[in-house]
Amino acid sequence: MTKLERIRLAKDKKDFAKLLKVSTVFLTNTLYLTPIEDQYEEFQIPKRSGGFRTIHAPTAELKDLQSRLSNLLLDCIDDINKEKEIISTLSHGFVRKRSIITNARLHVRQKNVLNIDLEDFFGSFNFGRVRGFFLKNNNFKLDKNIATIIAKIACLNDTLPQGSPCSPVITNLITHPLDIRLAQLAKKSSSVYTRYADDITFSTRERNFSEKIVSIENKKVTLSKKLKEEIRRSGFNINHKKTRLQFADSRQDVTGLIVNKKINIKREYWRETRAMCHSLFKTGEFTINENGNLRKGTIDELYGKLNFIDSIDRYNHYNCKESLDHRYSLKDRGIDTHREKLNGRESTFSDFLYYKNFIANNKPTLLFEGKTDNIYIKYALKSKSNTSNELKPTKNDNDQLELPVSLFDYTKRTRYLLDLYGGGNYLKFFSQRYKKSLKYYNVKTPQNPVILVLDNDNGPNGLIGWLSSQKIIFPKIEEDNKNNSIRNSDFIHIVSNLYLILTPRDNGNDSMMENLFDDKALSYKIDGREFEPSNEYDSTTKYGKNTFSLKVVKDKHKEINFDGFIPLLLRIAKVIKYHKKFVNS
Repeated sequence: MTKLERIRLAKDKKDFAKLLKVSTVFLTNTLYLTPIEDQYEEFQIPKRSGGFRTIHAPTAELKDLQSRLSNLLLDCIDDINKEKEIISTLSHGFVRKRSIITNARLHVRQKNVLNIDLEDFFGSFNFGRVRGFFLKNNNFKLDKNIATIIAKIACLNDTLPQGSPCSPVITNLITHPLDIRLAQLAKKSSSVYTRYADDITFSTRERNFSEKIVSIENKKVTLSKKLKEEIRRSGFNINHKKTRLQFADSRQDVTGLIVNKKINIKREYWRETRAMCHSLFKTGEFTINENGNLRKGTIDELYGKLNFIDSIDRYNHYNCKESLDHRYSLKDRGIDTHREKLNGRESTFSDFLYYKNFIANNKPTLLFEGKTDNIYIKYALKSKSNTSNELKPTKNDNDQLELPVSLFDYTKRTRYLLDLYGGGNYLKFFSQRYKKSLKYYNVKTPQNPVILVLDNDNGPNGLIGWLSSQKIIFPKIEEDNKNNSIRNSDFIHIVSNLYLILTPRDNGNDSMMENLFDDKALSYKIDGREFEPSNEYDSTTKYGKNTFSLKVVKDKHKEINFDGFIPLLLRIAKVIKYHKKFVNS
């Protein structure tokens, strides 16, 4: 049964709580026992056009409920589209597989682009309108109790608040009839129509727009009577101050992206972001200009800007007609040539990611050989948090417990931008470049360590061979390191804040992370198959590390004995303790 069918059958709070996967008590407490107005925090953020936008951020409990409602309604939209065999390309804001990029790409290389802004968009949806939609819309026609619950979850002071996870989804549902009518108007006028939240865009390859959409007289842009009427009868007002008609010989932008020849960002946006990076790398801080007022920026804010720019570049790389040239190959050609594949923007983003993860890291950062090790250590840390003071969980700003370390996440993008993807060779090159890379930034020894945690087998042979030829430090912690051997050391201090830990050996034998689990954990069967830690196995009778990490370690972590991880955790704690002394020495 689809989510759409289930929501149509729901009759009361109990039914709807099941759909949202929460208890009826939680739903009742959140909606009826605590006043809704007490479950929001109000603040303002600057608009690009000047002034401020008021945001109402829900509490963690209400936000969780609204997120669940948002996902449920998105599932219903997927069911509706599948039922009607359609792929909607009209609304792009807060829609699965849609973004400002998909919105803008439909208006690339057009002769004329028209932008229209809907005034007080979210404020146009009141409690009665939300409830009435779910009662009367042919796709839903919900029970009145369910329609009321949805409106109560979604609304604040009789409107949909900006800041709620479910507000955008509901506005898209209610605005869909307007999208259909305006798309039909565009089709009759040889134009293209899209909407991103309150931003409406028409474009055409014709020399001039049809008068059914817009006309120009004495340089005055006038929207057609039909267009204004369709918007008005849908319950919206046009913000005429933001109506813009853009021609091919001028800069055309759609939801902040340039669309003249290809999707791109504004030059000044890149220049400002690049200047922020330069300031961060050389001084450790940067400022952001908000309507003429300077304030100190955060690393997360700058990451958001760079990640946005990178998403545009990635889109253009992967969607260009020509095959990507050799610069975009992921193959490494040497420890100092990996950056040749990066263009200017990507090089800056690479520098930033290096700074964020390895220099300005606010916790000790662990790098493993593969993604499965991240899962192992995550649950081992949770289970054995009392192993040492250095490994006790910390509380974040929302008073929630967090791991005392950061687990570096390997992705295709880290492989491309940082030449870092786990495995012995990648980490060998990473270590060889580390000292040279740090020189680019004006910083002393970083406050938190970066720790390579690797299997003590033939995987890191290349790294160990290189380390053996270097002047490395065998720290003296509680007792002297008698054998001065990399394989048998608790840890190795490579350079600055970079360290190496190998899994403890058992009677001088090679070891790997899976050896730290007991026989019970390693003997779990999945669909009748047994665990095989090597990379070569018959999948009909065996399962590998990925399945073990997810189906056994993650799903059954409360049943697993993580005592075997204690020696490894103690080594991590020793590095953290040692690095504090090293920084302060």
